[in-house]
Amino acid sequence: MKPSENTAKPLSRAERKALLLAELEQQRVDILVDSEYLQQAALPLDRSWQSFKLPLYAAGGVAAFSLMRHPGGAMAAGRKALAGYMLFKKLKLLAKVAT
Repeated sequence: MKPSENTAKPLSRAERKALLLAELEQQRVDILVDSEYLQQAALPLDRSWQSFKLPLYAAGGVAAFSLMRHPGGAMAAGRKALAGYMLFKKLKLLAKVAT
């Protein structure tokens, strides 16, 4: 008999299915354990976020209200930001060509 030949009997379809289901169940358990670990690790961040949530909502509301009343300022800032980004890209390309 050659060493490369497989001497083990191939698994039946039912046995393969049982192995895959057991592996899937183990993955589910691992996900549950990892999610609990993640929740415990993120708990301090969640608590500190709660203290910032209300002021951030209020500031966002004030900004949205002023933007709704005077949209021209935001449009001008957006145009300047876009122009600055495009200028940065051009200078970066120019620097690459020059070197």
